[in-house]
Amino acid sequence: MATEATPRINARYLEQFTNSTVRILGRVTSLRGENATIDANGSIQVHLNRDAHLTLNNAVEIIGKVQPDLSVKVFQAMDFGSNIDFNAVEAVVDATHRYKEIFYNAD
Repeated sequence: MATEATPRINARYLEQFTNSTVRILGRVTSLRGENATIDANGSIQVHLNRDAHLTLNNAVEIIGKVQPDLSVKVFQAMDFGSNIDFNAVEAVVDATHRYKEIFYNAD
């Protein structure tokens, strides 16, 4: 049984992955009801589900689908706390796309 690839992206890759399921690790910069904004090398609007419990200024990993307006509909969100090395996160995102044949099908 094949599983859907969920490549790690940041804000600069949103347009490339419209209508695709992705993983994004960013810092929560605002919370407004069922919506939030995260900073993942740029600002991303996310539409939360009922199970998402985010904390302002904490890191969060989002698994969700990139919408045509480049917002992300959240399927799953996991709080990663406040002790995250975002330089390492960016290095992983960069490696994911530099060696995309390992991580996802680019077709």
